[in-house]
Amino acid sequence: MTSSIIWHRLDLPGHEIGKLVLRDDHRELSGTAIFTYERNPCKLDYLVVCDTGWRTRLARVTGVVGDREIDLSVSVDEEQRWRFNGDDCPAVSGCVDIDFGFSPSTNLLPVRRLSLKVGAAAEVKAAWLPFPSLTFEVLSQVYRRVGERTYQYESGDGTFVRVLEVNEAGFVTKYPGLWQAE
Repeated sequence: MTSSIIWHRLDLPGHEIGKLVLRDDHRELSGTAIFTYERNPCKLDYLVVCDTGWRTRLARVTGVVGDREIDLSVSVDEEQRWRFNGDDCPAVSGCVDIDFGFSPSTNLLPVRRLSLKVGAAAEVKAAWLPFPSLTFEVLSQVYRRVGERTYQYESGDGTFVRVLEVNEAGFVTKYPGLWQAE
């Protein structure tokens, strides 16, 4: 199965295309985000490879942010030990999901992995790659399924709350104030 989506950014000028491919032995989430940040052109290509249980195993982000070249690689072993550009990254050890601060695409990963029933909630810790620093930190998140295709998302100990709408593939279609599917 293959699904794709295009988003329009609401907070900055820009667009993104995302693609999900379900393979027999793994899942691939890929895309390209093109946007402007502080008057600098940005283009970030990404690939996330998950096992069949939707646990992040590999990720890659390449591109440019203004004049800065971006080339990041991530690997995660079975014990959830993370390596960032070949170096151990103990700060995010134990995290299951990767979360790109520049994209709504990675919200799909816990949505698919958790398979929450309507009314249920789960707290997760994601290896967050905030933009523009693109350095890992742990981000506590709560996903609460409030409807068939609606989730309340919280992070920052409840200081950031949004109600996300998703499609049948799990892609966010509406992320208030940040992204909207076209």
